[in-house]
Amino acid sequence: MDVLIFKTSVASQQDAGRVQLMLSAMKDIKQYNFDLEDCDNILRVVSYGLEAQTISHALHVAGFMCEELPY
Repeated sequence: MDVLIFKTSVASQQDAGRVQLMLSAMKDIKQYNFDLEDCDNILRVVSYGLEAQTISHALHVAGFMCEELPY
């Protein structure tokens, strides 16, 4: 199990809703959540074997900035 953490430009619940269906459709994602109260609008993803680039690319296609953060 991997936990991936991203800084995003997803700034509101409405923005999060725009990417929810896309993230939910990715079969390797087991769980995800946004922390929109954090200054970096954090996206946490729990997955099995999913590469960070896949998430970043998907959010970029949806029109959002998404950058993996080290932890």
